[in-house]
Amino acid sequence: MMESNNVNSKDEILWQIAKKRTSFKSSLVSYVLVNALLVVIWAVGDRDHFWPIWPILGWGLGLSSQYFKAYHFSGIFSIEKEYEKLRDGNRF
Repeated sequence: MMESNNVNSKDEILWQIAKKRTSFKSSLVSYVLVNALLVVIWAVGDRDHFWPIWPILGWGLGLSSQYFKAYHFSGIFSIEKEYEKLRDGNRF
């Protein structure tokens, strides 16, 4: 029974990671499409300064945070990872 619980727990963790990654990909598509539209609006209209840079940078900062959470920091504060490190003898 303990093994089944552990498998379900790992499946739940994988499910959460998959949801974060899918959410990031959806946000990335929106980012590219909306910012491309803003650049087209800028190109057609007044070209005094490249104003789309502000939403590109602002949204890009948030998107990069979402990327790192989905692909690199998933589980950085995971109790399971800390337990495994202690079990394997790695105290730090």
